Amino acid sequence: MSGFIEFQNVAKVYNGSKVAVENVDLSFEKGEFICFIGTSGSGKTTLMRMINRMNTPTSGKVMVDNQDVANLNPVELRRRIGYVIQSIGLMPHMTIRENITLVQRLLKVDEATREQTANKMIDLVELPREMLDRYPFELSGGQQQRIGVVRALAADQDIILMDEPFGALDPITREALQDLIKNLQEKLGKTVVFVTHDMDEALKLASQLVVMSHGHVVQADTPENVLRHPANEFVEELIGEERLLQSKPDNTTVGEIMIPSAVTIHSDRSLSDAITMMKERRVDSLIVTNNDGILQGIVDIQNLNRMRSKASSVGDIMVDVPFVHETDYLKHTLQKILNLGLKVVPVVDKTQHVVGLLTRSSLVDLVYDTIWGTDMNADAADDAGALGSTAMKEV
Repeated sequence: MSGFIEFQNVAKVYNGSKVAVENVDLSFEKGEFICFIGTSGSGKTTLMRMINRMNTPTSGKVMVDNQDVANLNPVELRRRIGYVIQSIGLMPHMTIRENITLVQRLLKVDEATREQTANKMIDLVELPREMLDRYPFELSGGQQQRIGVVRALAADQDIILMDEPFGALDPITREALQDLIKNLQEKLGKTVVFVTHDMDEALKLASQLVVMSHGHVVQADTPENVLRHPANEFVEELIGEERLLQSKPDNTTVGEIMIPSAVTIHSDRSLSDAITMMKERRVDSLIVTNNDGILQGIVDIQNLNRMRSKASSVGDIMVDVPFVHETDYLKHTLQKILNLGLKVVPVVDKTQHVVGLLTRSSLVDLVYDTIWGTDMNADAADDAGALGSTAMKEV
């Protein structure tokens, strides 16, 4: 059975001699999240751009839904395939509604349908519909990024190409947007082809991982199989020794060690309510949910102090926060906290309801035995000590 996206013995040669990609045979099913990863110049972006004919193969075929893209009108093809570049920037002279429905207007979709789409998309990223009439400069940076993501989904294209879309973002915003795009991809059933040079990002997002080097596919498999069975030394080096160690079996989950409660506040509550709750519960941040208990973001005392004269509700000043699922493995969660410097991480169930909390201090006593074991090396001990010295008071 043929795949939804196929590369059949594809090659790309520039100026008669410079080989960009060579002898690529790949097949992917509909609804997969495919990550191309490799060093600079490995051919990953060249290969991805062949799907929408922004690059043309020198030889071989690229098939989409059993059609050779070389036989399709490139303009019509590109309107069927979403494309997100690194900046993910919005059109500054257009409202949020106009930005979201840009491709639909090019396709001459009727106004009523465009309005339904705009409402649906902004609901998906859980922003108020009143924002549809605002301009990008009136939104926070995190809100703009969310709109940029759903704009790529708004035309209901089956395939979304994403070329290092989060590469220029700060780590915490990047983490939150990774969570967003993965959740939307699964919810909407889209096929995403994602280029990255960040192995952590690829392992987190991909259902199929394609490792490339010097124009060749070195390994194509699930992230789990790539981690456990690297094809060669190049793949091992790209993964890194620490990730290889983490890939060893460990059945400890977040749900087993999380604090089964979190100080939460609804997004429609006032700033004075938030301040009162912080005083009463003796915390400096609150997890924000909607009225159904679904995670929305986080608000801390610094935001409250800085924005209290400009906003009326918690939802106006909350910011994105990375989260973990209660079924996630502890070893992966610990690395996320170390990498991002997070003090507190909400824990959610499969429906995004907040079910608990991880803090640095809740992990310290488990670091030695659970992650590194009793024979940990000196560097691991230093990391654990640093983790403990900065631990915040458990909520």
